[in-house]
Amino acid sequence: MTVPTVDRVRQALATVDDPEIHRPITELGMVDTVEISPDGKVRVGILLTIQGCPLRDKLQGDITLAIAKLDDVTGVTVDFGVMSDGQRKTLQSELMGDRSTRVIPFSNPLSRTKIYAVASGKGGVGKSSLTVNLAVATARLGRSVGIVDADIYGHSIPRMLGVTEKPTQVGEMVMPPTAHGVRVISTGMFTSGNNPVVWRGPMLHRALEQFLAEVYWGDLDVLFLDLPPGTGDIALSISQLLPSAEILVVTTPQQAAAEVAERAGSMVTQTEQHIAGVIENMAWLSCPHCDERIDVFGSGGGRKVADALSRIVGAPVPLLGQIPLDVRLREHGDSGDPIVLADPDSPAAQVILEIVDKLSVRGRSLVGRLLGLTPLRR
Repeated sequence: MTVPTVDRVRQALATVDDPEIHRPITELGMVDTVEISPDGKVRVGILLTIQGCPLRDKLQGDITLAIAKLDDVTGVTVDFGVMSDGQRKTLQSELMGDRSTRVIPFSNPLSRTKIYAVASGKGGVGKSSLTVNLAVATARLGRSVGIVDADIYGHSIPRMLGVTEKPTQVGEMVMPPTAHGVRVISTGMFTSGNNPVVWRGPMLHRALEQFLAEVYWGDLDVLFLDLPPGTGDIALSISQLLPSAEILVVTTPQQAAAEVAERAGSMVTQTEQHIAGVIENMAWLSCPHCDERIDVFGSGGGRKVADALSRIVGAPVPLLGQIPLDVRLREHGDSGDPIVLADPDSPAAQVILEIVDKLSVRGRSLVGRLLGLTPLRR
């Protein structure tokens, strides 16, 4: 009787990603032992990053399935242990480098991560719903995507993504939960029940800095930030911590909302950031009986904001899309099942997908980035 070799088992284990770190467990020092009995039974020892890892069962299932696919395997046993403090420090250094100082990887001039800060002048315009759906739709294109719920007081991203688990702490490194292919962090994951967050400005800045520097995001293609409404502390902190972040301004057609959104967008004249575009939400309601468009909140607000900001910044600011008022957008947000996944053919989802396509066309800019090139000498 033939039996699998240790090398073949390790090759199979290399196809298993840690469900939080999203890298092969063989690269993370998690495979401790591999034993193969003469009758083809395989026993592997796996080191978890922490005791009581919440995704242990998924990891066990993935490992068992990967090894069981090998020829001549008659059984698989997975024994779990826990990394030592030294092993965790080695892992942290491997993933995030030297942590003697707090470093935000996205502020590195060589970072290729596209950053979109979703902003609005006032609350209630659907900014968080759009952030979630834009992120999930982008992830569906095969991009690596993250969301920072920067609305510290009014956090709602976890519910809209259906996230119930807490982040995992590995030494000084935080592993964010993943939902619908999107990594996410929020103060809502650190509070008990629906308790309010009562912090002053400096604490807001500190929390945002920790989200950006101490969370293991991996190599993200796109990072979305759901900002609180207005031009307060968080908006200023974003401009300082992530100066390359581009602003997506969300408004409704209502003139009062458009005027406030214009003020929020014009903040870039002081922070020297770029406006990626304007999104008009709740643009109209389709009559359920005749399909006639009903302008519940008026019309023209999104175009007004885009034109005004174009004049203010001296460059074209596009109106990226007008999303109709759709009760399904709210329903799927409440259930944690974003509409771009649950009902992609709905009018609202179609516009959101078009917006994502427009943003995806714009490549990651190299303006202002160090390319590591040395000029030729004559």
